[in-house]
Amino acid sequence: MLHPSYTDLMKVVNSDVEPGEQPVVNSRYSIVLATAKRARQIINGADTYVTVSCNKPLSIAVEELYEGKVKILNDEEKDKEE
Repeated sequence: MLHPSYTDLMKVVNSDVEPGEQPVVNSRYSIVLATAKRARQIINGADTYVTVSCNKPLSIAVEELYEGKVKILNDEEKDKEE
């Protein structure tokens, strides 16, 4: 079993969303995509922001999301960054 669960990750990622606003993550699929994208970044040499006992990129990516060290940007925030 994965720890943290999908629902726990979704709560953490959406914790900064104000009431009435669109949540950043709406489904498990969104969490999986974001985590996989971060894991690929780690595989390609990106710095990691957490220390975990396991050195698997996916485990590191999940822990980074759970601890809030990596933020998922919604479409509006992506446009601002570009």
